[in-house]
Amino acid sequence: MTSKRKVESHVTGPVPPALWLNNPSRQRYRLATRLFAHRAVGEVVATRVHFNASREAIWNHIMFYEEVPGRPPFLLRTLLPHAVRTEGDKTRVGATVLCTYHSGSLRKRITSIEPPCFLEFEVIEQILGIEHSILTRGGSYQLYPSGGGTDVILITNYLAYLHPRFLWRPLETLLVNQLHRHILRGVGAAVLPNNTSVRTPIPESLTR
Repeated sequence: MTSKRKVESHVTGPVPPALWLNNPSRQRYRLATRLFAHRAVGEVVATRVHFNASREAIWNHIMFYEEVPGRPPFLLRTLLPHAVRTEGDKTRVGATVLCTYHSGSLRKRITSIEPPCFLEFEVIEQILGIEHSILTRGGSYQLYPSGGGTDVILITNYLAYLHPRFLWRPLETLLVNQLHRHILRGVGAAVLPNNTSVRTPIPESLTR
């Protein structure tokens, strides 16, 4: 069910130098960019989680990273900008969602919705100060009936600039899987507050 739509992300305007000084994760990306950045390579990372809940129940609690309550894991706090909130409607095709960070933003546009099975979005603007290392292109949620419950596959597409890829790809995959698991734990906590419905995530890394 994965869409073959080609998504183009872009950066609007330079990031003020002061933001680099106030954000350690930006400084790390800036150093990595200076040392390792080359031509962009498209990457895809997918994470699958099983929920003992219906697709309809899960669909009503689909979240973006910026909406998940609670503190992110250490790796995300260390390597990603800090998310604050979202504004906008993600229930209709063409709707735009503004995702605000402490020192930047993402703007996402909903490109496909098939309740309660599939939601796809593209990132139309990224201003986080990490654009020359990683540029997010978009992602999707896919929900399948499985064993009396639901399998949810969360996919992220991004452009990777850091080389050699055999060195950086595993780290990026680990980071994106951590991001996915944080989001899906948030979904699980919303569906069943005790969060007993979530089995251990099965990560799958895809490259194109």
